Amino acid sequence: MEEQDRPKWMSDELVKNISPKKLDFLTRIFTRTQGKSQKEMLLLLMPMLQQAKKENLTFTPGEIQAAIKAVQKYSTEEELEQINRILEKNIKGGQ
Repeated sequence: MEEQDRPKWMSDELVKNISPKKLDFLTRIFTRTQGKSQKEMLLLLMPMLQQAKKENLTFTPGEIQAAIKAVQKYSTEEELEQINRILEKNIKGGQ
């Protein structure tokens, strides 16, 4: 992915230590799931997570947290609401 084609969050200081390959993978996830319902996202995420495994991509909790925070910095209000709803459901579901 060319530098000028990259979303702004990918150049944020928060994600500077995440490899470009991982950032590109995260961009594919965010692009494909944008505007989708949680059910639609799950249907898309499962094959993508399998693909990550095939590509030997693993993410630390810190990398995931940094990417989420970077994406949030550059999101619209509507996008932030969707992100927060998903995070809340995942946090409640994980308890």
